[in-house]
Amino acid sequence: MTNIIRIKNASFYAYHGAMQEEQNIGGKFEADVDLYTDFSEAAAKDDLKLTINYDIVYKFINKIVHEKKYFLIETLATIIADELLKKYPKINKIAVRVRKHHVPVGGVLDYVEAEVVKENDR
Repeated sequence: MTNIIRIKNASFYAYHGAMQEEQNIGGKFEADVDLYTDFSEAAAKDDLKLTINYDIVYKFINKIVHEKKYFLIETLATIIADELLKKYPKINKIAVRVRKHHVPVGGVLDYVEAEVVKENDR
């Protein structure tokens, strides 16, 4: 069975970007994380210990977003995916989207987003 736990629009103020100003001033970043797993036993027993605790996942993502500055949101999305796969063997597949608002492109846009989809290689 495949179930999905989704974290949507987790927002962070961080200092990522290829331009020095972005790394000094910072900006708003958002992340969506889809955790493909099997939580049927946890649901049947109503037991948090048998599933992936999204509160802990959010805190883990927050730590990754703030522990280092990255030039690329592609790198940040990849690191989040890789680290969550390492930490949670119950994740069969993961999709991570990182969005960056107020992108200095010389035009108007809502945001730029990078997505990484990976499967657990167990």
